[in-house]
Amino acid sequence: MKYQVYNQDGQTAGERELSDKVFGVKFNADLVHQAVVAQQANERPVLAHTKIRSEVRGGGKKPWRQKGTGRARVGSSRSPIWRSGGVTFGPTKDRNFSKELNKKMKQKALLMALSDKVSQKNLVIVDAWQLPEAKTKVFNQALSALEKAAGLGDKRSWLIINAQDEAVKRSSKNLSYTKTINLDNLNLVDLLKYKNLLLSADVITALEKKYV
Repeated sequence: MKYQVYNQDGQTAGERELSDKVFGVKFNADLVHQAVVAQQANERPVLAHTKIRSEVRGGGKKPWRQKGTGRARVGSSRSPIWRSGGVTFGPTKDRNFSKELNKKMKQKALLMALSDKVSQKNLVIVDAWQLPEAKTKVFNQALSALEKAAGLGDKRSWLIINAQDEAVKRSSKNLSYTKTINLDNLNLVDLLKYKNLLLSADVITALEKKYV
């Protein structure tokens, strides 16, 4: 399929042929949902942790002798039935929330998200970045020009995938409605979270080389 290409000033710079194997994959909501759940589960930190009796400080000495006191026998003051003792069946850092997903399924879900950006006309392709300096104002002007040229309106959320240009990353860092990531960090959750996707021509080439 052919797709419009712009320069950073928002002017038409021709068309580009996009591979159907990357940007023309039929959307499957069930697979995408499964991949999103797996990614979020694998990124989930284990925060809640209660100490068992072996982790609670103290309790090394037997509180009183085994016999002759008239009281119940006790081996440690850190027993779970004692105040300030260990916790029984509490949440621990040993919990594992990770989920396994087939590599081909993850890749397919990612390509579905990319294809959805194309079908919804939320993909913008820029031929090359030539920022004179790494300034937020300069990049914001370029982004506004691209938004207007593509008919997207203003202040939409943008995911910018950058291959090598460090100036793009630094210039977009202070814009609250954008996120810039390297191509190696491309992931499904970010693709779905941000409404619009901005790719440069070299990123398109790298994607097609990787997945075709």
